[in-house]
Amino acid sequence: MMHLVTSPEAWAALLTLTSLEIVLGIDNVIFLSVIVSRIPEKQAHRARQIGLALALVFRIVLLSLLVWLIGLTAPVFSFKSYDFSWRDLILIGGGLFLIAKATHEIHAEVDADDDAGDGKSARGAFFWVIAQIVVIDIVFSLDSIITAIGMAQDIEIMIAAVVIACLIMYISSGPVARFVAEHLTTKMLALAFLVLIGVALVADGFKFHIPRGYIYFAIAFSAAVEFFNVLAKRNRRKAAKPSV
Repeated sequence: MMHLVTSPEAWAALLTLTSLEIVLGIDNVIFLSVIVSRIPEKQAHRARQIGLALALVFRIVLLSLLVWLIGLTAPVFSFKSYDFSWRDLILIGGGLFLIAKATHEIHAEVDADDDAGDGKSARGAFFWVIAQIVVIDIVFSLDSIITAIGMAQDIEIMIAAVVIACLIMYISSGPVARFVAEHLTTKMLALAFLVLIGVALVADGFKFHIPRGYIYFAIAFSAAVEFFNVLAKRNRRKAAKPSV
């Protein structure tokens, strides 16, 4: 352990892997922010805590099962010259789930569905949200950990990078979730990103890799435009108020 603490290469690997894990965690944060926006704030806070805790647990468990995890990339069957591994099937299933969920949420927003109900339905909605978070956490954790295995050789570095990334995800998830809940256009934009991420996951499952840099650039550019849009709306509201 001490040789890792004093090794510049280990610190460089930790910094690089942590940065990558944070970037990969953007998908997780966006999904959490959207999925908890339809339940009360108190429950949404608990759901974010549970979701990010599960994300951390899944990642550490998967890291501890390195041999099994590496075996997930081995082909299990072929179809029309395509070799599919368990990882491919999980990515395809997770991507389709993400596309279906985002599309359902877009329809709900457009149709102005109101999920508010009695206490029983609220509890049911909370557990349904947790179930969906578990499914998508598994997909994102798998993709994240396989990436970590390809970039680092020491499990201590992998675990440290995952813990740091999950901590940053936890800190950022609250403000992001509140911002998404307060601005409808931002929520619709986030849902569109989830569809895009789902398509990328399905494409990865079919061995057609879409560079994540393109997706994250589109997210960053659209988020910047949306930020100025929200700022402009706020300034117009202030200007419209009668002066005292």
